[in-house]
Amino acid sequence: MVEPKTLISDYLRTLSGQSKTQERISRYVDDPKLTQHILDVEAAFPRYELIAEDLLCDGNKVVLRGKFKGVHRGAFADVQPTGKTVTAGLMIIYAVQNGRIVDHWMQFDTFGLMEQLRASAIAQPAAGSAV
Repeated sequence: MVEPKTLISDYLRTLSGQSKTQERISRYVDDPKLTQHILDVEAAFPRYELIAEDLLCDGNKVVLRGKFKGVHRGAFADVQPTGKTVTAGLMIIYAVQNGRIVDHWMQFDTFGLMEQLRASAIAQPAAGSAV
């Protein structure tokens, strides 16, 4: 049986910066909410990265403190694609059982991310406008 911290390290290495296909996700995740979240974020920020700054393990729970990094290429929270590279801090606790992620709890700097997207959207001239 794979240790929880090793599983999460492999999960991050396999998914970060790569296309997050259903097949790739299902190798590690047995949490429907997390699967849907990954697919939704992937649609807006294809091949996004989760960069671990700390990875701590206690029993079957693994805590990731790190950052999200991605290029905004799809609509996200009513903001149309900006093409901007954005980063945001996050903390995720993963619960691991039988070699798969079965639950998660996430704190994410959504406000910081939205500030970056809105600033970029405002700075872009509307299509067809004179510059």
